[in-house]
Order: sequence, then structure tokens, then C-alpha cells
Amino acid sequence: MGFYEEHILPRGIDWVLSGKRFHAVRERAVTGARGAVLEVGFGSGLNLPFYPDAVEKLYALDPSRVARKLATRRIRRAPFPVEFAALKENGVIDLPDQSVDAVVTTFTLCTIPDAPAALKEFQRVLKPGGVYHFLEHGRDPDPDIARWQDRWNPIQKCIAGGCHVNRPIAKLIEDSGFTLHECENFYLDGPKLFTYMYGGKAVVGGTV
Repeated sequence: MGFYEEHILPRGIDWVLSGKRFHAVRERAVTGARGAVLEVGFGSGLNLPFYPDAVEKLYALDPSRVARKLATRRIRRAPFPVEFAALKENGVIDLPDQSVDAVVTTFTLCTIPDAPAALKEFQRVLKPGGVYHFLEHGRDPDPDIARWQDRWNPIQKCIAGGCHVNRPIAKLIEDSGFTLHECENFYLDGPKLFTYMYGGKAVVGGTV
């Protein structure tokens, strides 16, 4: 990572995504999470205050050392232990098969270079009956807005650490082998180019 990606961007993301307008959607995203949880794209720990009491432990996965430092105070306040997980060079999460009850991503799939491979890893570490909770921004169903997203995307990737504004989140999740249990689409406040949201839960076969 360069200086901008390592030192400036994590602080900017923490500032932008910590606003009160995100609180309700974050709480909704983690509703029902329980047991051992893996949060991919943990960042500065902005979801920690919203996890339900049923969570017993959280594995936090994020490549940014600065983001980890920003998360220190929130981790201390968490009512459950937080342990940082590692990502091996081949993209494998350093956790055993079927070891977590839930996987959580919020504003994360947009940035992961190989999102389909990451989603397969989520399936590997989930226990039978485990749930993937997601809150992601992505491709707008309005063709006119989607065209502008495609035009803007190369710039977005440069200034936002590889973030894509035009990924079809629901399709990515389903194509990876997950079954969508629920998926809510809505706009957050702000330019539609960046604020079309996908929020819900997915499972590997069966039901929640």
C-alpha cells in the first residue's frame, strides 16, 4: 500500500461512514448475528456498537493497520472478544472450515479485488446453517445511472482504494453459490451514483 491508501484513506473512510445516517442500516445488517462472527472489511470497527447480545466472539479481517488503530477504542467497549484474523497470500482466510456462525460485510464487496473468490471463502468458513449478512452499495437498476457509474468507476477505483460503484451485488452473491434469504434495495441520502444499496442475508442451501 502507498501512503495515501495506508494513512489517508482509512481515516477518510472512518469519517465518512461513521455518520448517524448509517446507524440504522448497520444495526439492521447485523440483526440476527450470533455465536462466532467473521467481519470482513472490519475497518475501524464501525459496526461494533450494533451487534446483538447473541454474538459471542468476533473475528475481524482488514488489511489496514491504521484502521485497526482507529478501532482500538470501539474494541475496548465491545461486550465480546475481538480477534484479528489473517488473510493468506492466496486469498484464503486463516480460519478453519465451518468455524463461524455468521459472516458480515458492510461497504466491503465493492473493494475486494476478487469478490467471487471471497464469497466462496465465506461459504467455506460458515457452519451449516450459518448466515452471510451484507450491506453494500452497487449497481443501480436505472440504466442511465448505471451508465454514469460505469463511466465514473475507473476514477472511483483510483481515489477510493479500489472501490467499484457498479458491481451487481445481488448477482455476485447468487452466482457464487449463496441463496438470497432476503435482499432489500434502497437509496441512502446522497448522489445516486454512489448510494444504491443492497442489504440482506444469504445462506448456502436451506433457510435461515
